[in-house]
Amino acid sequence: MSVELSPVDRLKQSAAIRNPLVRNLLSEFFGTFMLLFIGLTIVMQFILTHEKLNTWININMGWGFAITFCVMMTSQTSGGHLNPAVSFLMVTLGKLSVPHFFLYSIVQTAGAFIGAFLSYLVYYDQFQKFSGDRRVLVGALGSAGCFCSFPGTHVSNLTAFFDQVAGTGLLCLFLCVIVDKRNKIPDMLHPICFGLLLIMIGCSMGMNLGYPINPARDLGPRLFAYFIYGKEVFTYHNNYFWIPVVAPFFGAVLGGWSYHLFVGIHIEDPDIDEERPVQRMIEDGEKSDRAEHKRLIKGDNH
Repeated sequence: MSVELSPVDRLKQSAAIRNPLVRNLLSEFFGTFMLLFIGLTIVMQFILTHEKLNTWININMGWGFAITFCVMMTSQTSGGHLNPAVSFLMVTLGKLSVPHFFLYSIVQTAGAFIGAFLSYLVYYDQFQKFSGDRRVLVGALGSAGCFCSFPGTHVSNLTAFFDQVAGTGLLCLFLCVIVDKRNKIPDMLHPICFGLLLIMIGCSMGMNLGYPINPARDLGPRLFAYFIYGKEVFTYHNNYFWIPVVAPFFGAVLGGWSYHLFVGIHIEDPDIDEERPVQRMIEDGEKSDRAEHKRLIKGDNH
């Protein structure tokens, strides 16, 4: 008696992608798209209501929930990088090839672009209410911050660069903590930990730029914003745009390898820890045998 397949099972039989690379690229594209679609609409609710509907902590928590569910969704395929800086760290750790890194980065940025486009469609009427047909970059009627980061005039590009190195460094340092098997954090808790990590970074590193810490998260929506606001999205603040694209790569390597240098390589492997009790039993047994042998010798002498 044959069992009737469900619609999902039939779809899997006919359309499931067998090539691991293609499957991972599709996962990274869709995961980054969802992350930006959710994240940008959270920011839009804050900016387009003149900061009345959301608060800064709401934004941080919203992004934290977004990364939790998007990583949860993609972790069994690509691993849920959703960030070229994270993918680059994986290259330096020997877990991703250089050609695959470039492909990951392209699809992540493309997913972020589409996420920006759809979030704009969702709140198009709110943009119209906010500033009419005008699309202003920054200021009282500025709305470009809905898509990507723009530092205040008092924040230098040097500070912005350091901000992105530090923020992404924190992200990748604790990412390595979470995924290190020797820390015994259950896999099912990893997405939740990533979400809490992002909330922590937002609460501590958001004042200068709003913690983009993800080249795809900033560049993809910035490319979309170009079609709305024009070239100023790239030229503003002495061509600031390249900083949240480049600096996170330095931060990712610095943060990830700092964990391994200061902590990770000093953790003893589980198999060594498991052997220790056995080794101690053997050593204790040998000591006991030697003591018994000495006792017998003394007894014979008497």
